[in-house]
Amino acid sequence: MASVQHNGRDTPHGTDGSADGGTATASGAAARRDLAVRAAVAQGLISEAEPVVALLDVAGIRSSAAALRTAFDEVTAPGTAVLHAFAVKAAPLVAVVRLLGEEGIGAEVASPGELALARAAGVRPEHTVLDSPAKTTAELREALALGIAVNADNPQELARIDALIGSGTGPGPGPGSGTGPGPGTGPGPGSGPAPGTAASPLGLRINAQVGGGSIGALSTATATSKFGIALRDEGARAWVVQAYLDRPWLTRLHTHSGSQGVPLERMAEGVRTVYELAEEINEAAGRRQIDTLDIGGGLPVNFTSDEETPTYAEYARLLRETVPGLLDGRYGLVTEFGRSLLARHGTVLARVEYAKSAGGRPIAVTHAGAQVATRTVYDPDSWPLRIAAYDAGGRPRTGPAVAQDIAGPACFAGDLLAENRPVPLLEQGDLVAALDTGAYYFSNHYAYNSLARPGVFGFMTAPGAAGGGVRFATVRAAQTVAEIVTESGGGYADALLLDD
Repeated sequence: MASVQHNGRDTPHGTDGSADGGTATASGAAARRDLAVRAAVAQGLISEAEPVVALLDVAGIRSSAAALRTAFDEVTAPGTAVLHAFAVKAAPLVAVVRLLGEEGIGAEVASPGELALARAAGVRPEHTVLDSPAKTTAELREALALGIAVNADNPQELARIDALIGSGTGPGPGPGSGTGPGPGTGPGPGSGPAPGTAASPLGLRINAQVGGGSIGALSTATATSKFGIALRDEGARAWVVQAYLDRPWLTRLHTHSGSQGVPLERMAEGVRTVYELAEEINEAAGRRQIDTLDIGGGLPVNFTSDEETPTYAEYARLLRETVPGLLDGRYGLVTEFGRSLLARHGTVLARVEYAKSAGGRPIAVTHAGAQVATRTVYDPDSWPLRIAAYDAGGRPRTGPAVAQDIAGPACFAGDLLAENRPVPLLEQGDLVAALDTGAYYFSNHYAYNSLARPGVFGFMTAPGAAGGGVRFATVRAAQTVAEIVTESGGGYADALLLDD
């Protein structure tokens, strides 16, 4: 597995576009997708027996990883230690994490399951970061034993870490809510352990409280966000500074102000806020105690066209303008991008089982709905999907655009991938492609109606090769009906037949 570079200037293999990850790659990605759809039909990946399948563009994923690395290489001082850690929640698939690892990308995990996936993919502990607002003592103990970086979310979690590394730093939480760093809500000052007693890099997650974006559920830097220590709350800043002075082994600060719907300027403002806090702590300590800033991820994705905007390069340049001291080589850097690495490179492909109409509107009933596109179905305004139409042979459908509903298989009226969407009129047996679904779609299954998880296949184009010039690799096999029964307690069928 490729190691994470120190401001690597090498060019990763498999790129097919500009460092900006912009329009230079868009036409190539669309062409690869069309080839893959046709090959999926020819090779039987999608059929009457397998009416829905998920496809991942391997070349596209490699290109995004290269664009990320290049963007930050160009703005950081030579020799800067930079770890790009993929947010595993965006696509919790072992082969995906392994592929990104080969491209020099580590893993950001937020649960025991995600940590297990990262370890199965071969990600080394020093390239792994644990973030979660609800870490148990057992999770913390495992992370510390492995040497994984940990960002503590709150004072009570920091108290657990104190105990685990053998430092009693005063009383536990006193009267109060226990949700912030104000008086009576966290551990008090104490001597702390000697430097170096914790093998894991340790830090605190800070909510810079710079505001949210257009999607409230994804806004992590609001005044009342559940994540991190709310820096602008009364007494919070002073508490954070003292927490570091009392613990020489706290060497990192973490923030995450971005996500879909959050403007780049707001993301950069959150980073600037935490950088200024790091400078204040280091000045108070009289040394460079904080040596690394984890700036999170959250680069938004354009879901309206093939144009890739914003780009990593645009964000990196904005950081250079907004927080120049962040990139001058005094601090190591960690990023935690997820959606932006994978979204554009996934396609959910589904057969049209029936073509009907209601109230004069055509409806294509497909096998892709809420089980794969949960966010789109329940919040279509925030999560619109582009739809591409193909005929039964996998060739792009032509003809005039006709407004029609693209419906899923779930038994509720709102199970729609798209409503009143103009695309060439779909017929029974045609194929519908839901584009930009590589992150948070087919990998995060919603088991409504006990619908099976689709198979996931990576594809690589090889002009002149058999099978339409495309080679597929299984990333995850399709779920079987027998597996659904087992998962639903089939082995405990008599469990509730209890005597009175």
